[in-house]
Amino acid sequence: MKSDIEIAQEAEKLRIEKVAERYDIPYDSLELYGKYKAKLTEDYLKELDGRPDGRLVLVTAINPTPAGEGKTTTTIGLVDALNKRGRKTIAALREPSLGPCFGIKGGAAGGGYAQVVPMEELNLHFTGDFHAITSANNLLAAMLDNHIQKGNQLGIDPRSVVWKRCMDMNDRVLRNIVVGLGKKSDGMPREDHFVISVASEVMAIFCLAENLHDLKERLKKIIVAYNFDGEPVTADDLKATGAMAALLVDALKPNIVQTLEHNMAIVHGGPFANIAHGCNSVRATRTALKLGDIAVTEAGFGADLGAEKFFDIKCRKAGLRPDAVVLVATVRALKYNGGVAKDDLKTENLEALKKGIVNLEKHIENLQKYGVPVIVTLNSFDTDTQAEIDFVKNFCEERGAEFAVSEVFAKGGEGGLDLADKVIDTLENKKSDFHVLYPDNMPLEDKIWTIAKEIYGACGVNYTAAARKQLGKLKDIGMDNLPVCMAKTQYSLSDDAKALGRPTGFKINVREVYPSAGAGFVVAVLGNIMTMPGLPMHPAAENIDVTDDGRITGLF
Repeated sequence: MKSDIEIAQEAEKLRIEKVAERYDIPYDSLELYGKYKAKLTEDYLKELDGRPDGRLVLVTAINPTPAGEGKTTTTIGLVDALNKRGRKTIAALREPSLGPCFGIKGGAAGGGYAQVVPMEELNLHFTGDFHAITSANNLLAAMLDNHIQKGNQLGIDPRSVVWKRCMDMNDRVLRNIVVGLGKKSDGMPREDHFVISVASEVMAIFCLAENLHDLKERLKKIIVAYNFDGEPVTADDLKATGAMAALLVDALKPNIVQTLEHNMAIVHGGPFANIAHGCNSVRATRTALKLGDIAVTEAGFGADLGAEKFFDIKCRKAGLRPDAVVLVATVRALKYNGGVAKDDLKTENLEALKKGIVNLEKHIENLQKYGVPVIVTLNSFDTDTQAEIDFVKNFCEERGAEFAVSEVFAKGGEGGLDLADKVIDTLENKKSDFHVLYPDNMPLEDKIWTIAKEIYGACGVNYTAAARKQLGKLKDIGMDNLPVCMAKTQYSLSDDAKALGRPTGFKINVREVYPSAGAGFVVAVLGNIMTMPGLPMHPAAENIDVTDDGRITGLF
């Protein structure tokens, strides 16, 4: 089979205005970025407000493994399949980050014959949204240090600066740095830090903002530091709100592209789910709901991260009510959870499958706690045996979940018809009783414990002394009623990346707790999770190149 980039580059694409036309979007409502990308205008988005919403389907997955699960591939293939079944369906996806693209994960445009295109443009600079977010973040950092240098009228304690610079690249040496070295005019020396752009609070705000006014109201609330009296200092105190919004005003408009089968995908925003809240923008999801019968969206990494945050943060904040959840798994990944080495996953091994399927079991149980019907889909590989497929099918159905095999990677929408039929049947015949996991007025410690116990399966929570002090500070400044965004490894239900399957008898370790006041949640950092990733021994960047005629190669 051809590589992903070969399939994408050889695909016959429609001009983006032709794709928009299929969804009754007028040409004048598009801001074109070349032939195959566009943003929707603010005037058009306002026109959509009065339309009824379609049905909302979330695609999530088990904990990721080196064997791969194919969540985005499944999302795109399902959209193509639902359109084949006569349901006008639109994908709402996250934008890829350059960090994993050049690191180990690769791009995020789907795979095989279930992709969005133009694949290489999407995975690289796209329409410049991430550049705008990075620039807004770093403008605020520059204005903060400049204020301290130029008299510090707000009385900012340089030892209590919490705002970090960011860049959209994996660069571990920037995690902990010293700034302001040199002459007196070069600034006040202090310790500083970088996070990857997808972990910036600006990204979270961008993805949760309803409109430009809401964006500015959220930007105002960003806490950048504390003064010598211990009181928070905000972006608005630094008079940075307007300039940050000016950098973000064009980026805030949702982007549209197309699948290989010329169906619409809205790709907008992209926080990671392990260190941020993991969902595409509220504007993208809402627009998809207005334009189609069904909107299919995704949340990052496994359901213990992406789906939990989709439900408890995004749906809570935006008033969204999902109608169904598709949970993606693979036979290979389940066997990996059962202890099989990566090189041996192609061999039938029912014992390992039985041992590893407990990971899937826990995710089914977790999703059912939110009252949303669950459909498990097995992303198919040619090494899967019928005995293995039958075992997973029976396992899921015994636990009250629908089941379908997906072959969208190899067959596109045609390979997702069985899954599409199960989704349609669920939407027509099963009622969602969606509810969040915990109430707003629950104390922060109780929220952390609820997620740890109910979603991860932990038996307790350990806090560092610093984390306990930070929790007290958050109570003092009135942020005890916010939801919690857990920054945790994606590879395990616990905070230990090596604990596969369904670990039990463990406690999670909270290292740090800090406010994302503009986004409207509190972040709890677990274990050794990093907000600025590093590159592997042999990063994907080593294999990426461009030919003399401008064709990009090696991207996946």
